Amino acid sequence: MAARFDPLNRTTVRGGRTPVPDGTPRPAGAGAKARRWTPDGPVDLGITLGPLRRGPADPTFRTTPDGSVWRASQTPQGPATLRVSRTGAEIAAEAWGPGADWLLEQLPALLGSGDDPAAFVPRHRLVHASHRRRPGLRLTRTGLVLESLIPVVLEQKVTSDEAYRSWRRLVRQYGEPAPGPHGLGLYVMPAARTWALIPSWDWHRAGVDAKRSGTIVRAARVAPRIEEAAAMEPAAAAARLEAVPGIGPWTSAETLQRSNGDPDAVTTGDLHLPGIIGYALAGDRDADDAVMLELLAPYAGQRHRAARLILLAGRTPPRRAPRMPRSDIGRL
Repeated sequence: MAARFDPLNRTTVRGGRTPVPDGTPRPAGAGAKARRWTPDGPVDLGITLGPLRRGPADPTFRTTPDGSVWRASQTPQGPATLRVSRTGAEIAAEAWGPGADWLLEQLPALLGSGDDPAAFVPRHRLVHASHRRRPGLRLTRTGLVLESLIPVVLEQKVTSDEAYRSWRRLVRQYGEPAPGPHGLGLYVMPAARTWALIPSWDWHRAGVDAKRSGTIVRAARVAPRIEEAAAMEPAAAAARLEAVPGIGPWTSAETLQRSNGDPDAVTTGDLHLPGIIGYALAGDRDADDAVMLELLAPYAGQRHRAARLILLAGRTPPRRAPRMPRSDIGRL
């Protein structure tokens, strides 16, 4: 069970406009519950929560012109929608649905309360500049493993656009409209049992081959064991995920970066990342995993944060090879 946050931790929870000193969410009108939380440093909502978005049309994630971030999640207490925005030095949150209390309880962790940016020491000029420009970068921790795992599995060996398309189709077909305001068209992803029962032809129509769909089905069937990884130390959590056939180091790292906020979970086996890291830090666009890990060695314990800062810096090698071909799965 998640620990509660109290006023001594500079956390306040409000229902409507009435402060609630014991940290328990209260109704905030129109079916919502609300909470306000004061972080201990700057938090940039966009770059902190950005890794949870699966493409520009992700049905579980929206940003609105007022700067709010909306997420729909399948929590241990049921589906819920969360809206997060900034009000001065405070973070304001509202939540709807059976899982509203759970999402509000997890709000500080989601926005990096368990992250320690002070532990990071830049060792390269580019990393130092990127770090200085983004003081509000925190590493998110959702506490929801399957929610992060399934989109990552969909991204195995295909282009991002194909994976995003598959995610959109499956969530809209098998998920449910998110609780709360409906103008944004948010959907909650399917529950584990539903993922396990999707028929082969619908996987095919969504452009997902048998290998990836099989991995998702196997993970969904052991969802309670998978979710336990959220409370494990990094090595044990990775081992728990990789015990499922079809889940390797690339998939476990990408998952634990989001579900556990692991600051050291560096992604190996990626088609592009070694070249980006190599080019940014050493001018080596042909770097492989070994070279990438050597370049990131000075950031041991913080390699994921270093990689994120490098990616945010936007210094990528010029393209010289054709893009990965799109698959024909699910196309007539």
